[in-house]
Order: sequence, then C-alpha cells, then structure tokens
Amino acid sequence: MPADPTQPRGGALLVDRDLEALVGSALLVRAGAAPIARAQISPASIDLRLGARAWRIRSGFLPGPGSVEARIDDLALSEIDLAGGAVLERGVPYLAEIEEELNLVSDGRGADLRGRFNPRSSTGRCDVFTRVLCSGHARFDEAPPGYRGRLWIEIAPLSFPVRVARGDRLAQLRLARGNAALSSADLAALHARTPLVWDGDAPAEALIDDEGGLALRVGLARRDPAGWRAAAHTDVVEFAVDGAHDPVDFWDPVHARNGRCILEPGSFYIFASRERLSIPPEHAAEMLPIDVGVGELRNNYAGFFDNGFGWGGEGAARGTPAVLEVRAHDVPFLVEDGQPFCRLRFFRTNGAPARLYGEGRAASYRDQDLTLARCFRAR
Repeated sequence: MPADPTQPRGGALLVDRDLEALVGSALLVRAGAAPIARAQISPASIDLRLGARAWRIRSGFLPGPGSVEARIDDLALSEIDLAGGAVLERGVPYLAEIEEELNLVSDGRGADLRGRFNPRSSTGRCDVFTRVLCSGHARFDEAPPGYRGRLWIEIAPLSFPVRVARGDRLAQLRLARGNAALSSADLAALHARTPLVWDGDAPAEALIDDEGGLALRVGLARRDPAGWRAAAHTDVVEFAVDGAHDPVDFWDPVHARNGRCILEPGSFYIFASRERLSIPPEHAAEMLPIDVGVGELRNNYAGFFDNGFGWGGEGAARGTPAVLEVRAHDVPFLVEDGQPFCRLRFFRTNGAPARLYGEGRAASYRDQDLTLARCFRAR
C-alpha cells in the first residue's frame, strides 16, 4: 500500500484472521451474491469476484467525484450477462460489477481502515489489465478511510480474448491500518536478520534505495527459454480453467543468446527474476507497477506477495523467483541478464497469518520459476 506521510509508522496490513473477522461487517456482499468463502482469503489479501453484469464501454475514464453508475450511463455500448460466461475481446475496455462491497465505517471496526486493490497473479500473466473503482473516489485501486458502497472493476484484455464468468476472481483487496510500509532502514535491518533475496544457497545483496524499495534483477542466463512473448491472433483464453491450454498455442519462446534479448514495442513478455525472493511470515510485499528510471517499459501488472512466499522454513531451500510481466513502449528495448528490472515495497503485517502463502491451496505459484498463468499447462 503506498506510503502515506500523514500516517505514523507502525501500521500493519491485516492478515487472514483479521479479514475473516470483518466478513459481515466491513466486508459485505451484494444482494443475491454467494457468501464470501474461506478460499477467497489469502494470508494478507482477499480475492474479489466478478458480479453478474458487465458493460462494454467506449473508453476508459479517470475516476472522480461522480458515480460509476453515471459513467456507465454515459459510456456503455452494450450490457453483458456474465452468469453463463462471456468472451471479452482483445483491446476493448469493459466495466463489471464486483460481488463484494465495503463498509469501512461499520460499527467502528472498519473506521480507520484503508484499502488497496491489485490484479491477481493469473490476471497479470494473461495480460488482462484491471483497475478497481470506488464511486466518488478520485483514484483507481484505492478505498479511502470511511468508504461505504459498491466496487467496480475496469477490465481490458490486451493480448488475448478472454472468457470470464460471474464468480471469477481477477483482483484482490488488502486492508491496512496506519502506514505499514517499511523504511529503507527497516528493510535493511529485516534483510540482515532474515535474508529476503537469495542467489543459490547464499543470501544475495539487497539493492535498497532511499525510498524503501528493494530492486530485483531480470534473470535471462541459465534459462532456455529465457522468457515468453504473447503470440498474435490466438484463440480465446479460458481464464478460470486450470491447464486448459498448451502454451505453444498462445506464447512464443524468447531466447537470450549471451544473456541478452531485444523487446519489441507493444509486445507482452513474461520473464523471471534472477534472485529468489523470500517473504518472512510477518511481512508482505508489493511489486511497484512502473519505474521510469528503469526504462521505457511497463513492468509487473500484479505483483503482490503474501506472507510466506518463497519461505522454506528452517533447513529448507529458500526463495522463489518472482515472475515479471513486461511490455516495452515506443522503441525496441535491449534487456540484459542481471539488469535491475523492478522494485518491491515491503509492509509489516498484523503478525503472522494462520496460513502462509500456498498452505491449504491446491494451486499456487509457490514453486514457480518462469511460470505462466494456471490456465496454461506446465511444459
């Protein structure tokens, strides 16, 4: 969650037990929606479900003081029933209902909470761009303190047409009290106690900037393919069906001779970090969505790492590579193995969750390397 200088340090992201306790008070569902299920709740986040209706809209828009319903009246070209599933076309913006609602003033329990939204990992890896909106709030992907009302999601498939249905989970929510972000000094001390990045069996150097960001480098050497590029003119992606597709029907392999390759403008790529990342049980991390200081590319549409990602425990191998979702802009862009490629911001959480990342879930990215979304079969 972005650092708020008006909030004192020492805040925390809520963890699974806190989120479960808010179901029915701060975390609500729309009339006619199924109750929030335990499977939606991760160590420090909760998955949000698509509602029954979506609208194809003429264009995206900036959030502001007006209602989202008014924007639908102004921009909608057609209404789409998601109950039985529908195909969202590549390069077309849509707006959809979300089943969950927020009541951050309910009986005082949510009054000091702020929310932050991000795409789920599979959403980003399918190159589906999403942003969550709260009516009357002037920023995407935020729920301000005291917000009460419905949630909406803007959806734009950028590489593939995608089939989605009511109940599919494209985005997730985090709730925090206070300023949970770690400072540069906090992050350096945490890495000294519990290494956050690994290279082989040894801790890697932590590249920490003055803003509390931890840099990760792209890993192209010793991988073949070194990455994947989204193919053009593909069939429809069945977003919610695990193992539905052979990757070769949707992705072209990227080879990095001598540890370097050139990205084509407008193309979407999947790479992996050189370092292996390990998130301690009482912390979580967010990959920052863009850093113009790194280069003319957009990196990492999703990138929230729950408590325990890559955490092997005492005596176990530590760390899991982070998957990097990348689109180059304007000109061809040279990428070389070991270049700093993205930044992470770390947060303290309200203690350790009841279950760390991947525990109790049949499918997760806990053992990933250069791993595509779950709808693509492993090769």
